[in-house]
Amino acid sequence: MASSIPLLRLSLPPRHHHRPTALLLPHPLKPTLPSPPHLRHPLPKRTTATTCSYTPTPAVDRLISAASYFLPFFNGLQYGRFLFAKYPILAAPFEPLLPLLSLYHSFPYASFVTFFGLYLGVVRNPSFSRYARFNALQALVLDVLLVVPVLVQRIITPGRSGIGLKLTAWAYSGLFMFVVACFVYGLVSSVLGKTPYLPFVAEAAGRQLD
Repeated sequence: MASSIPLLRLSLPPRHHHRPTALLLPHPLKPTLPSPPHLRHPLPKRTTATTCSYTPTPAVDRLISAASYFLPFFNGLQYGRFLFAKYPILAAPFEPLLPLLSLYHSFPYASFVTFFGLYLGVVRNPSFSRYARFNALQALVLDVLLVVPVLVQRIITPGRSGIGLKLTAWAYSGLFMFVVACFVYGLVSSVLGKTPYLPFVAEAAGRQLD
């Protein structure tokens, strides 16, 4: 028995005296959790500057565009004869253009030559900008449309009196005002370097250039 007691002592684990450890409380002045990485070193904000550039239309393109609208205007003055006969005062604004109009009609086939000159020299010339080509083509399309009433008049003779003459006078007067409005709109827009879009004409001209 005496010999077995030391063996029992050796088999028993040693006793350790555990001291009570103090509770680790967080410091009231120190953060307990680490701050996120993106808040440790804030990156400077990136600012993007937006810039816009404006390229004015060259003077040559504006001059060609403005001159193109004189072709349908000169050929459309004939539709104002009923208005001029009834209201002579309406012809006063067009009197300064009479010398230029007389010079235009003094050349044989002036309208025919001017038409193909604009078409082959400007519209089909890739050296010109699209702005000048579009305005020239738009003026040519308007000039072609002005031929339709003349052809209709030759097929259907309205007569010199009656309802046929009144309908012709109304149609011609309305067409004349439309031509004058298109001329003023196209001329002013071309001088300012803006693109005019004539009704019934701009869409057809745009398809030809695309």
